[in-house]
Amino acid sequence: MSARHGSPRTAPARPVAHVVVVVPARDEEALVDRCLASVTAACARLAAATGVGAEVLLVADGCTDATAERARAHAVRVLETPAAGVGAARALGAATGLAGSPAPAGRTWLLCTDADTWVPPDWALEHVALADAGADLVLGTVRPDPDDLPERVVRLWRSTRVPGRPNGHVHGANLGVRADAYAAVGGFAAVEGDEDVDLVARLRALPDVRAVASDAVDVLTSGRRVGRTTGGYAGYLRALAVRALADEREDRTEPA
Repeated sequence: MSARHGSPRTAPARPVAHVVVVVPARDEEALVDRCLASVTAACARLAAATGVGAEVLLVADGCTDATAERARAHAVRVLETPAAGVGAARALGAATGLAGSPAPAGRTWLLCTDADTWVPPDWALEHVALADAGADLVLGTVRPDPDDLPERVVRLWRSTRVPGRPNGHVHGANLGVRADAYAAVGGFAAVEGDEDVDLVARLRALPDVRAVASDAVDVLTSGRRVGRTTGGYAGYLRALAVRALADEREDRTEPA
């Protein structure tokens, strides 16, 4: 059983009636098809199981390739903007989707992922189950695609993660928040990076927000080490690769 860490809600839960999924993208034509196929499948699974509808919005942030055209083939809503950065892209997608939600903010769930990420079939369903159990904020786990990484990096990454014990790290590729809490802190800031960390810090400062860390909503993301921002998950993997190489060299130089 995957773990879900967080305090139970003492007030009555507000069941989710609508989901908004936001996917920022910049020049992701090579990966966006797989991402959106997985996201729309997860939303279909949610609707079939619970009757809860979802809208998926892809924000093409200054794309110079066929990302937007490929996204439209998946029957999602596509917003094209000049390059403004991932924070602004997430904020635009959230504002647009939440404005059109047929449910009140307290019963609307905002889900975020990235265009280089693939979500499992039960992704939206698990997020909604956590929200219905009382969560206002869900911090999901992320794993890198092992096909994109040297084996030494994969081994080192695996050593940092214990199944069933979610680490609670913040990933824009796997983040869910109740819309009224999101609005209460002013939403995503229009920054070039760490917009997810900034949002969660402001949410945690609210006295009544219940945060849950869960690996029941685990997603797979690309293992690239040069990302669309200066830091982010690509920066983390880049640092992990440097550490893995250093460890390997040290092992080779140790006396027998």
